[in-house]
Amino acid sequence: MEKLLNEFTVNRSIAHAWTVLTDVERIAPCMPGAELKEIEGDIYRGVVKVKLGPISTAFKGQATFVEKDDDNHRAVLKGEGRDTGGKGNADALITAQLEAVSAHVTKCVVSTDLHVSGKVAQFGRGIMGDVSAKLMTQFAHNLNTMLDAEEDDPAEADAIVAEALAHAEEVKAHAAEATVAAPASTPAEPVVRTIQGPAAEPIELSEFAGSALVKRLVPALGGLVLLLLVLRRLRK
Repeated sequence: MEKLLNEFTVNRSIAHAWTVLTDVERIAPCMPGAELKEIEGDIYRGVVKVKLGPISTAFKGQATFVEKDDDNHRAVLKGEGRDTGGKGNADALITAQLEAVSAHVTKCVVSTDLHVSGKVAQFGRGIMGDVSAKLMTQFAHNLNTMLDAEEDDPAEADAIVAEALAHAEEVKAHAAEATVAAPASTPAEPVVRTIQGPAAEPIELSEFAGSALVKRLVPALGGLVLLLLVLRRLRK
């Protein structure tokens, strides 16, 4: 089990940032390599594409909200995936906590309990930490770019979101009253909705891992060179 801790900022109020970050369908394209495929109730299924030089692979999996606290702006997601080539599995418990930095800036602290098995686990702790930090930085950049492209005035957008949230609370209260008055009924089965989003480009790990990956490979290359030298001497 590996513990990863990252943080990033969103250039919006905490209410606005919370609305955006809990909309998985909306933010999925901002995560490098991620492609959302379908939604079934509270279950989000998709694929993450990874590439290391000429070698490509993909993790197919799903994520579910275990907890979503609107009042305290805290969300917990459970994610699990498997390499489509059968080379490894991964599961993670991801906790996101939002904190207001100012009226229009929000910090998101992300804590991840990650467990990886199979060949992917060979990269080790240093690689996972470096890659996750750089992926989070890229995600935040993509997210803020998306928000800036959608809205000319962040302050005005925050006000609209606040008004929409207040209206949603009123609707929720009326719905709760109606539920108490209405007789119990059998809940409907969740509908599977296919997402027709843009195809994601694979994450090039050599760009994200950088020197950490080289450091991991150096001992193996050094051992190979030493073995070749020994074999050469034995042949003489």
